[in-house]
Amino acid sequence: MNLLTARLANSPVAARVAPFITFLALTFCQDYFGDAGRYWFYLAKTLIGAWMLWMVRGIVQEMRWKLSWEAVLAGIAVFVLWVGLDQIVPTERELWGKVGAAGANPGSPPPSLAAAWNPLAQFGHGTGWFFCAVRVLGMTLVVPPLEEVFYRSFLYRWIARPDFAAVPLGQFAWKPFLIAVLIFGLAHNEWLPGILCAAFYQGLVCWRKRLGDAMTAHAVTNFLLGVWVVWRGAWHFW
Repeated sequence: MNLLTARLANSPVAARVAPFITFLALTFCQDYFGDAGRYWFYLAKTLIGAWMLWMVRGIVQEMRWKLSWEAVLAGIAVFVLWVGLDQIVPTERELWGKVGAAGANPGSPPPSLAAAWNPLAQFGHGTGWFFCAVRVLGMTLVVPPLEEVFYRSFLYRWIARPDFAAVPLGQFAWKPFLIAVLIFGLAHNEWLPGILCAAFYQGLVCWRKRLGDAMTAHAVTNFLLGVWVVWRGAWHFW
């Protein structure tokens, strides 16, 4: 056991928070490396996220994939909601754009922040397909355990009680449910689908009394969404 693993093992909070915060920090940085560089940065970020999950696999005992029909159906339902609400509910970027247009906008983001994430347009059909695969695999296999461990295993229980480990994983309470669902939803550009999907995933955890079903549902949603993005050219979802 190396020093980092030992420190994570001695801190139940760090083991559940550090991988997510690291991944989130890298996400904020990726658009500052140019239109081509951000794809390579995403690849590096995904590998780092996978490595951190591997580091905590024996520490975070609830981080175990569980395949169930409830998880698959929930994942499909969230995907349908995510795509179905597109163009109906304004995204956070659209809402903030309206606010920004109403007043002065000091400074401007780098050009890549406004560019669509479209590997095929950026690289063509060779390297482009590689980065499509990287994105779909990352959002299917790496993002779900990172987010579910943070939001469902840590944040929900920590809101219920600072000694979060003493709170059963499947215990339901309205306050942590609503707060965690809102935080998750507002952390996504598609805020309303984000809120609804968080309610589905947290409901699964409370119902099945385990995290693995939510991880699977999240993976199903993200995989279907990734396929939809590439198939339909709906790059705005990325």
